[in-house]
Amino acid sequence: MNLTFKELRDIKHALPTGSIARIASELNVDEQTVRNYFGAQKYEEGSIAGIQVEPGPDGGIVHIEDTRILELARQIIDSDHHQGMNPN
Repeated sequence: MNLTFKELRDIKHALPTGSIARIASELNVDEQTVRNYFGAQKYEEGSIAGIQVEPGPDGGIVHIEDTRILELARQIIDSDHHQGMNPN
């Protein structure tokens, strides 16, 4: 899957508070690995998260090999959005 770095960061910024920890817990990975996936580069604490950034528009093109983190992030955003529309 390919998207721009800006799109990836926009997804990260749309996540509700606590989502990084939730994603890490659900996928059994280190929280820093999830942060690295969304553009952080602190590899001494987390692993490389299956993405490669190539120069291009909007911060470059991100090639994502393992989409599990991205898919879960989108699910969380969708769920949070739907809950926000439902005042109950």
